[in-house]
Amino acid sequence: MKTEMNDLKRLAITPMPFGKYKDVLLIDLPEPYVVWFYDQGLPEGQLGNLLGLLYEIKVNGLEHLVYPLKD
Repeated sequence: MKTEMNDLKRLAITPMPFGKYKDVLLIDLPEPYVVWFYDQGLPEGQLGNLLGLLYEIKVNGLEHLVYPLKD
């Protein structure tokens, strides 16, 4: 998967649009929730792509790469 800086920035500034964590920035979602969502099946489109990238970042402990991009 090719990751662009824009995708990392989107993780830092995009709020979750629905559910228990509505309005929480994607990068701030708890890892267990991201893993659960990944196991259930990600939505299609940009949100699904971002959540898939977020899953990889969270399970590999790479959040520190995204935190500086938060506004």
